[in-house]
Amino acid sequence: MPTKPHINIMTSGHVDAGKSTLVGRLLYDTGAIREEEMRKLKETATELKKETFEFAFVMDKAKEERERGVTIDIMHRPFETNKWFFTIIDAPGHRDFVKNMITGASQADVAILVVSAKPGEGIQDQTKEHAFLLKVLGINQMIVVLNKMDAANWDQKRFEELKGEVTKLLQGIGYKMSEVPFIPVSAYLGENIAKKSDKMAWYSGPSLIEALDQHVKEPAKPVDKPLRLPIQDAYSITGVGTVPVGRVESGIMKLNDTIVFKPSGVTGEVKSIEIHHQQLPQAAPGDNVGFNVRGVDKSQIKKGDVVGHPNNPPTVAKEFTAQIIVLQHPTVITNGYTPVIHCHTAAVAGTIEEIIAKIDPKTGQVVQEKPDFIKTGDAARVRIKPLKPMVIEKQSEFPQLARFAIRDMGMTVAAGIVLDVVKAE
Repeated sequence: MPTKPHINIMTSGHVDAGKSTLVGRLLYDTGAIREEEMRKLKETATELKKETFEFAFVMDKAKEERERGVTIDIMHRPFETNKWFFTIIDAPGHRDFVKNMITGASQADVAILVVSAKPGEGIQDQTKEHAFLLKVLGINQMIVVLNKMDAANWDQKRFEELKGEVTKLLQGIGYKMSEVPFIPVSAYLGENIAKKSDKMAWYSGPSLIEALDQHVKEPAKPVDKPLRLPIQDAYSITGVGTVPVGRVESGIMKLNDTIVFKPSGVTGEVKSIEIHHQQLPQAAPGDNVGFNVRGVDKSQIKKGDVVGHPNNPPTVAKEFTAQIIVLQHPTVITNGYTPVIHCHTAAVAGTIEEIIAKIDPKTGQVVQEKPDFIKTGDAARVRIKPLKPMVIEKQSEFPQLARFAIRDMGMTVAAGIVLDVVKAE
């Protein structure tokens, strides 16, 4: 089992900025992928006439993704640096797939924002959307990678110009820029990823892997809080039984614990726990685990359920009050609007019963009480009523289960955090 602290890291940024290639390169350069796997991928890439995509294919497993050259689902792969054991969540940049990106962001401790330095690319719509979402979803640790420096002739001027633009964007959102490193790289050529590049002698900072060791701080592990473990999936394994899979967000789950799944309401007993195929006596915050439960059938639980102990079960909300930011909406949002609420691994339709107030996103001050509508760019406090039972918690108690996104018409309309919850009976 890794003795190094475990960090979940995600990549984000515009489609085609080179996120998947960067991830493949990171895994290859840290020895997480073997030479022969890489060779096979290179052959596949050539066959599909997608030369330069071999690193991207490390994460883009599905055939459809390879043929289209885009990332659809979220992949998890482990890799190690001197200091950390990372699980990398390669999230899609393509706008149809933003809901998966949100599932990823809600589990990440650190984000790498990838921006293409290629002339004509730079900051694009999704660069902004992702940066905004990362902040609203509470990811405060950020590393900016300016990729494709080879396409910009390793030019320092292009690096400085882009760094200025991204700084302005992130500062406006509320990131502390003194804590955000900017690293010029070519993911495809492997320049400045594992070791410093001689092609950019003007750059004196760390390579990406060095920056991960220098800049990443271990997130606080809420071990003393009650257990919360959102279910990503549940399997029925022959000879073992029901095996739910998910990540512990808070508390500790031990062997032989009696646990309850909410909102499903079933209880069972933990018979085994494993991470990356190794058996463990317990699971702590940040651990992505599979665990066997006695007394529960696979059909009784589903993605979006949250595991807790019966003496302090996860909160099923009748309604909740939240602060949201409208990222994009073609018209306006009024009372009665019913989109889909994505929180941890759950996705449930919910109605905005009341727009309580419009607020200034930077200061949090109320700008207008009970406005008739809110639109793109507005921040507001709203009251939301889920149409089906869902677990959602207050930011002050379980921030990991208080971040959510609002989706409709195939896009992320808004993102928010829960301020207060009225429990269902």
